[in-house]
Amino acid sequence: MVQMHELERHRIDTWRGLAFQKVNLKYYHRLISISPNSSLFEAVLTLLRFKIHRLPVLDPESGDILHILTHKRILKFLYLFLQTLPRPGFLDRSVLDLGIGTFSDLAVVLDSDSLFWALSVFVQRRVSALPVVDHLGRVVGLYSRFDVINLAAQKSYTDLDVTMAEALRRRTCFIEGVLKCYGHESLETVIQRIVQSQVHRLVLVDASDRVQGIVSLSDLLQALVLGPAGINALLP
Repeated sequence: MVQMHELERHRIDTWRGLAFQKVNLKYYHRLISISPNSSLFEAVLTLLRFKIHRLPVLDPESGDILHILTHKRILKFLYLFLQTLPRPGFLDRSVLDLGIGTFSDLAVVLDSDSLFWALSVFVQRRVSALPVVDHLGRVVGLYSRFDVINLAAQKSYTDLDVTMAEALRRRTCFIEGVLKCYGHESLETVIQRIVQSQVHRLVLVDASDRVQGIVSLSDLLQALVLGPAGINALLP
């Protein structure tokens, strides 16, 4: 709805108007937040239920933002203080056995697909990252919404005909390989890897590096915090 050369002058309020025309979500028109007196459980429930990635903590009197909570910060807190809390037995079970992650109807792109096609998949599937696979289904990269934002920062959004293999090579941030996990690995191992790597997700693969699923921060918080309470906030 706007020419590419106008993107750099496009205002946020105009963008919001266009976004609301495309997505009819009643919660988009108000700021979702919590108070500093809210529990950590409530924070996790709010993040996952509204499918947001940043949750402001507002001062109830002044309305000032005191802090920003994210999935990554909460999971790191749980990981660091897990030894001081009662240890749940399911930490030793495998992620595949526990069913933690997305294993069906995965959105992936081929390394030979165009960047334009990948952007179309982002919009249509409403996902935050796309595993990039070769013709044998083996994962060779991961393209995320962070990479899409960098298209604007690098002013390279007019060159969308390049292949995904080339798009991965052009990234300014250096990423060596793909951060993966395996179905037989324990939940504790997966949590440790994702926290120490400071990433938002791991690609679950088989012994031949073929994509089997995605394990995200949301999946882990659902399993650790909401699952034991009988709540599934990840349901559509």
